[in-house]
Amino acid sequence: MKFTVQDPCQLVRKTFGDPVAEDLRFVVKAVVGEENFIDMTPNRSNNYCCGGGGGFLQSGFTEARRAYGKLKDEQIKSTGAPYCITPCHNCHAQVHDLSEHFGGGYHTVHLWTLICLSLGILGENERTYLGPDLAEVGL
Repeated sequence: MKFTVQDPCQLVRKTFGDPVAEDLRFVVKAVVGEENFIDMTPNRSNNYCCGGGGGFLQSGFTEARRAYGKLKDEQIKSTGAPYCITPCHNCHAQVHDLSEHFGGGYHTVHLWTLICLSLGILGENERTYLGPDLAEVGL
């Protein structure tokens, strides 16, 4: 089972840069296993924006948002990972929508979901975005 991670613009590109991107990867690898992590290219401070931040999700310009996000969708697909981990709520909503709209076939999961799953404390009602391969883990 493979995972990739979206670097949130506000946290990584606009604020703390590569050091926080490294911290993010440390947590992700600890949760899913280093051998199960596939990084996007480009990544960290150079990663592509998902297109959902800055109020764009709520703007009403759905087609423009999706057109902008197509690059992110293609970037995620090119990793071959069936899961994209999103630490940011806006990224989660946008990436989830992109996968559905463009037929990406990958699942979008919050970082906290995987942390809770790895700790064995994820409730049955918190598994909405998990694929069938993870949905019943720990139940």
